[in-house]
Amino acid sequence: MKQNLSGHRRDFLKQAGLLSLATLLPFKGFSTFPINRFKMGLQLFTIRDAMKRDPIGSLKTVASLGYEDLELYGYDVGKGSYYGYKASDFKRILDDLQLTASSGHYGFSDYFEQPLDQLKRYTDQCIEGALILDKHYITWPWLHPDYRTLDNFKMLSDKLNRIGEQVNDAGLGFAYHNHDFEFTEHGGETGYDIILRETDPTLVKLQMDLYWVIHSSKMDPAELIANQPGRYVMWHIKDMDKITRDYTELGNGSIDYIKLLSTIPKNDLEYYYLEQGGNFAENSMKSITDSAAYFKQHLQKYL
Repeated sequence: MKQNLSGHRRDFLKQAGLLSLATLLPFKGFSTFPINRFKMGLQLFTIRDAMKRDPIGSLKTVASLGYEDLELYGYDVGKGSYYGYKASDFKRILDDLQLTASSGHYGFSDYFEQPLDQLKRYTDQCIEGALILDKHYITWPWLHPDYRTLDNFKMLSDKLNRIGEQVNDAGLGFAYHNHDFEFTEHGGETGYDIILRETDPTLVKLQMDLYWVIHSSKMDPAELIANQPGRYVMWHIKDMDKITRDYTELGNGSIDYIKLLSTIPKNDLEYYYLEQGGNFAENSMKSITDSAAYFKQHLQKYL
């Protein structure tokens, strides 16, 4: 009995000492500020003009605005480079700025009519570049207008499954990004219907562009998520001009993101990216500045 009391006393003194030390150190667990689950992300296509002129200076500004994670575009498979820098050098640039790149949009549409062995080779090159940057996802971002028929959406679904298996085997995730054209009806059926039905959910995840869903789909984002559990792992967040329905800076448009982000299911979400494809009030860098400020003040607390 004496030994147990002594042990309890030692445990008490140890815990008391730790508690005393805790009073002297900052402890984020008791912060009065909300802890965000996700990094604030940016799709770099938004500032494609600035990235072309001055990649490093643009990225420094991006980081200073509070963006932490990026989705890239424009990987040069022939040179193995991003924005003119070898992938390994670009990784060091991101590391120095404490930025990560969790996903990338790649030019798969250019290989839609190419033999499968060429598509496979291109996918291998994309995988190589993605692994160097420690990306988590490779994303098919777009389908050329010439290919947007129901038969071609069936072909697309087969290609997505093939690429998804190849990318998954390399230890990465694969996703498809929607625009508006997938929701166009062809005899009562849409291309998106085919993609959802004919792709393997374990191989092909989905990147939901919230703007385009609200713009063109008969279903709202929450309904799509409910119908495809486990698939919508990434979102694009951008606002819609109240008159033209074109892009606009966050907070200037018609989408009620406070209501949307405070209620939409987030169990499957892994990454999100703010984006504005064009129609800038002044210029792209000013737009990502204004959108970041609005997002941090009004929306980030929901993510």
